[in-house]
Amino acid sequence: MIRLFKHYIPQAVLLYGFCDFILLLLAGDLAWHLRAMQIGIEVGPWTQRLPPIIGFTIICSMSLVALGLYSPEALRSPRYAFARSLVALSLAGVALAVLDFVLPTVGFWRSTLLYALGLALIMMGLTRVALSHAVNRENLKRRVVVMGAGTRASRLKALEECGDSGFKIVAFIAMNEPHRVLEQAIGRDELGDLGAFVERVRATEVVLALEERRNALPLADLVRVRTKGVPVHEVSSFLERETGRVDLDTLNPSWLIFSDGFSAGRRWSSITKRTVDIIASLIVLTITLPVIALFAILVKLDSKGPAFFRQQRVGLHGRPFVLLKLRSMRTDAEKDGAQWATVGDPRVTRLGRFIRKVRIDELPQTWSVLKGEMSFVGPRPEVPCFVNDLEDQLPFYAERHMVKPGITGWAQINYPYGASIEDARHKLEYDLYYAKNYTPFLDLLILLQTLRVILYPEGAR
Repeated sequence: MIRLFKHYIPQAVLLYGFCDFILLLLAGDLAWHLRAMQIGIEVGPWTQRLPPIIGFTIICSMSLVALGLYSPEALRSPRYAFARSLVALSLAGVALAVLDFVLPTVGFWRSTLLYALGLALIMMGLTRVALSHAVNRENLKRRVVVMGAGTRASRLKALEECGDSGFKIVAFIAMNEPHRVLEQAIGRDELGDLGAFVERVRATEVVLALEERRNALPLADLVRVRTKGVPVHEVSSFLERETGRVDLDTLNPSWLIFSDGFSAGRRWSSITKRTVDIIASLIVLTITLPVIALFAILVKLDSKGPAFFRQQRVGLHGRPFVLLKLRSMRTDAEKDGAQWATVGDPRVTRLGRFIRKVRIDELPQTWSVLKGEMSFVGPRPEVPCFVNDLEDQLPFYAERHMVKPGITGWAQINYPYGASIEDARHKLEYDLYYAKNYTPFLDLLILLQTLRVILYPEGAR
């Protein structure tokens, strides 16, 4: 994997993304030549067409990311990728047409834009098919030696066996652990020089997955491996990189303290984040105010009660604030106290089902973003009674409040809507990853992929 702005990106994603970027540039230039030839004019110098072509490429690339063109499903299935590409390029075309209307001096001609989108769709589709046959994804996987044969090592084995993993375990080494789980593990005493063994199996990295590390670290082995130029990772760091979440089952407080993350440089990220929140919230409120007003009226007409729902939630550093949303449930929905939402929740009104599915009920929260109580991106704020229960049952739950809550977040785009303690645990793992590693780059990825969640709302309730 390649680490970019504290976030790991698989090599396969970089390969496909780079190919798509080049193809979009080529499609834009070919469309320019085709349209010029059609109407009988000179193409002109490349410096004249370069800015709109780059703009076309960037907006289309962002749309591809937003619609999940680099998800495991899209990398695995050219048909799936083509279907998502069609939607993504269509949305990009709408955005570019609006941009051309607002800034006509820097956009494509509309006919050129249609040619470019059509060429891009065909070229990208053919390239995906070609790459799926030409590139053996197994060859792109990293070769891993796992030191350990207990439950932590078995977790890595299960992760490897899912079809979308980016690594292949070439050996498990039993380090005289009392609770051995993996029978196929090789005993440490059978290997001799561990550094030579790692070279022999052509391992690219070693993962330390011992159940108990106190007075049990094989320091001589680790030094021998490291001096061979092979990186050594602690199991929590490895799982964080591979899954995009902080694994609570293997997490030790010492790892959280000494691992990379929570750096002082995030001060500038926080300043950038707050600046973007202020500017974006003003723009969003200005644009969506008529939509909010219209649906506030519809909510009033659809069911008895106020148009807006107000509820106390827990924010930054555990401070409470009042959350504002368009009401999507009956007014007596919480007469017995706060409850988890469920599939087909009978408390949701007819109009409420629609505004929840398209996320219109979330729009008033932009006011909380402008006030600084929330951000556009962050962990979802919970009600105080839920927070008290979850802090008692889930380790490190309070640490998710070290960043501002958000309208959307890393957990929301990676995990379906949950309504249980176990779901809250999984979402906490994503929230901790975000709190530990957030940067403007990660915020941008989350905002882009929120579009996918809105268009394909599998988890909306």
